[in-house]
Amino acid sequence: MRFRMLPFLAVLFAGMAASAVPSLVPPLRAAELITAGGIRFQCAPSLLAQAAQEMDAFLAELAIPADLLSKSSSASGTQLSYRLRTPEHDTSTLDLVDRPEYALAREAISLPAVRGMRVVHTVSRKEILLTLLQHGRLTEMTGDSCSVAALREMIGIRQNVVAWAEHLEWIWPNGGPARWNTKYWKEGTPVSTQPLADAFLDMFLQQKRYTIGCYTATKVVYVHALLDYHRRVNPDAQKLRLLESRLLADGEPLVDVEPAGMWSFEEDFDPAGLSRPGKLLRLHADVAMRNFVPGDWVYLLNTDPVSRRKTGYEGSNAIYLGGGRFDDYYNDHQHAYAYEEKLDEVYQWRHGVFNRRRDAQKRQVLSAPAMARLSESPARGGLVFGFRVVPGDVDLTLPGSTRLPQQLAIGDREN
Repeated sequence: MRFRMLPFLAVLFAGMAASAVPSLVPPLRAAELITAGGIRFQCAPSLLAQAAQEMDAFLAELAIPADLLSKSSSASGTQLSYRLRTPEHDTSTLDLVDRPEYALAREAISLPAVRGMRVVHTVSRKEILLTLLQHGRLTEMTGDSCSVAALREMIGIRQNVVAWAEHLEWIWPNGGPARWNTKYWKEGTPVSTQPLADAFLDMFLQQKRYTIGCYTATKVVYVHALLDYHRRVNPDAQKLRLLESRLLADGEPLVDVEPAGMWSFEEDFDPAGLSRPGKLLRLHADVAMRNFVPGDWVYLLNTDPVSRRKTGYEGSNAIYLGGGRFDDYYNDHQHAYAYEEKLDEVYQWRHGVFNRRRDAQKRQVLSAPAMARLSESPARGGLVFGFRVVPGDVDLTLPGSTRLPQQLAIGDREN
């Protein structure tokens, strides 16, 4: 939960494009971005030819049959698109794991432990790629990122985000102060005597020494996963230095991790900051409501005018883990929530259900139509915004957009 007041009838962030749209291509309307969906490479024909060859190899490596996809090229020869061969109205990714034609299973990887390494089973690269290929959002690979190598890195970073988010047991502050391991941290700021990456790693190895809210917890996962990816998973000293310098530019690596526009619906939001990019993350707008890619940061708004005034219950920050599951920072729910369970968690705050075990008798059972409505946007009486916050461009350059961000009143925009 983000510790700021959220008004119900405030303004809703309309969003920035997933990436810059070159002037030679007419911008797509939101509905077209959603129904087109999939992955689009956009660059010189010679680079596209290489991307097509490498994409064939990547699909074969992940055991994705070619007949599950549609592939198209633009007349200009500067665009190459891939998407699942599903109907345009099929934009959900939550049930891909249940569709037998995709044969999805968890993937074993290694993570650092207190002593040595440990093997965990997490979301597969195959599932991440298939969700990117589904209708419901358009992912553009342009400029220096117009390559399968960049796509592989994007998927690898998302897998690392999920792996570190799946088994957490931090302590919920419940309106009280945060608590940090003082060997590495001073009130949310890393001490200068310890390496930055070690300070973040300690938060995962010594979890019971940290009491943090879900807003901070979400940022910690992304910062650590990116540092760990470029330090250990796919070592790149140059990218690691750039990453650390960006995080420490103001001496506060947990400040401004996400773009300011994510919070433009808040009552006290300063429009002058709307264009400020995140240090590590960017906004991906025009996303279908049930479309989630593992590694997405999702915000669920508490629309109840009473319970949202309780500190820590203004809304819920969550990371999509794949397989229809969302993370659980405090192991209140066996480490994960199904989508409907996550919606229900936020909705039940209005009934005083702040602990699902202690307050179970207060829970009000929702009908199927009522639950379906919660998965809509706030404009339609739901809890979920039509944007996702995602790891930034793989070359770690500051994200940009040729589409100007906007602010619209709730009710003006519906996905």
